[in-house]
Amino acid sequence: MAGKGRDFWLTFSAVIVTIFLSALDLTAVATALPTITERLNGGNLFVWVGSAYALSSTAILPLSGRLADIFGRRPIMLSSIFFFALGSALAGAAQNMHMMIAARTIQGIGGGGIINLCEIIVSDLVPLSERGIYQGILGLTWSFASGIGPPIGGALASTNWRWLFFLNLPLSGIAFVLVSIFLRVKTPPGSISEKVSRVDWAGNGLGVSGITLAILGLTWAGVAFPWGSAHVLAPLIIGLVLILVFLLYEFRMPAHREPTVPYDILSNRNGLSGYLSTFFHGITSISIIYYLPVYFQACFDATPIRSGVDMLGTALVVAPFALIAGILVQVLNRYIPSNAAGWVLTTIGFGLLSMLTYDAPLGHWVGFQFVAAAGTGMIFAATVFPILAPLSVSRTAAALGFFAFCRAFAQTWGLTIASTILQNELSKKLPVAFTDQFAAGFEIAYAAIPTIRGLPEPLKTEVRQAFAESMAVVWRTMIGISGAGLLTTLLLTEIPMVQHTDETYGLHAGETKDAEGGDATASGTPEPAATEERKEAV
Repeated sequence: MAGKGRDFWLTFSAVIVTIFLSALDLTAVATALPTITERLNGGNLFVWVGSAYALSSTAILPLSGRLADIFGRRPIMLSSIFFFALGSALAGAAQNMHMMIAARTIQGIGGGGIINLCEIIVSDLVPLSERGIYQGILGLTWSFASGIGPPIGGALASTNWRWLFFLNLPLSGIAFVLVSIFLRVKTPPGSISEKVSRVDWAGNGLGVSGITLAILGLTWAGVAFPWGSAHVLAPLIIGLVLILVFLLYEFRMPAHREPTVPYDILSNRNGLSGYLSTFFHGITSISIIYYLPVYFQACFDATPIRSGVDMLGTALVVAPFALIAGILVQVLNRYIPSNAAGWVLTTIGFGLLSMLTYDAPLGHWVGFQFVAAAGTGMIFAATVFPILAPLSVSRTAAALGFFAFCRAFAQTWGLTIASTILQNELSKKLPVAFTDQFAAGFEIAYAAIPTIRGLPEPLKTEVRQAFAESMAVVWRTMIGISGAGLLTTLLLTEIPMVQHTDETYGLHAGETKDAEGGDATASGTPEPAATEERKEAV
């Protein structure tokens, strides 16, 4: 890490602040959801508080990578921060669930752009062969925000939940100023009209429409409507078909038309493995973030702030293991060990979580979290390396845009899968006298949690036990998905990682030097020998 100049570290600091902002919001809101739902009388609309954000942030991801290539990194990052701040202000002022959902949609556009641009900018500044430690730092930042997010969310939920969103405003202001002043990266030449004409609006329209419809179907599935109903199957199937048509349209587009999702990012086994692994990781990681607080609040009678503290066993372990995974990749110059170890630990961790009872001792629910979090952290930092290793640096933004899309789209699937399983299991296991008080279409878990504390015995114990047994089914499902993630590592081969970046988007002032004093942004095109070596490895 020695040899990086002042301009690099100022730019990298701006990236760190923006990714901290996005991660803090995601984890804090998850903890406060039961309280927000109760205060706005929106039990039947609960799922939309998370899904509206997921829908808009996911839909924007492939397009945001392409816009960053055409318009430059800085203006797209600033626009993303603006949308995030606007959505936060509207969410804090929400008077009903419909206003909250609209605000979260706007906020998601900004949040999706922030996450994608952070990855892209780091890739512009640091060659893949040196990126392990920096990917680890990004993971460390995300995890630190995840660690303090649940307690902050719980504390504000217990006092005034609106400040959960208003808190984003000063942080957004700081991020905006830092990016404005310190993000001194190059912007591609050309007029605004020329750049607008280069965007594939038709293709991206197909993609956004497909993503939106698919997420609508997933949002309604198992909660508002049965899985087999037309309300779920129609948008889900049409959406998935449109996504497939979008990908085929992009793959067949001539190179001079500049596709949003180029064919070559998926045409090799390493990239395919990396994207599949990212998808499975999105499902498993979001289930922990959203549903461990449900377990603590339902089974241990924990307040929102207490459940946030109980989640520290997950949040604070993800950070060092994300850093460890990045360091291992950089030191060994190999990425297979980190990916494989991450999935082994994740699979074991979910197996342990499935053993938790409604009265599990402290050592169990803390220790079991550690194992699952260690694997989750390693995978968080590791999957990007096999995706980028076979590619030219000119494909970085497109590849990372699709990488972020896979993770975000998978998180929607993860929320839906976990929510549906929990809803179905609770409807079977909870006493009928208890469930009859909730109207059809309500998310039973979030509607029931605030009432558990006041239940008489033995009904209270029966309800707590039903929650623990239902959560065990969720964790057992995640064991299978983690096993599928482990199988993706069988497709991996070790490919030499490039030692340069794309100078098109490098720093304006000064040169970014590597540890030996060499120029780390010397070329935007891989050396021929290195390119041939990667092709042979693929």
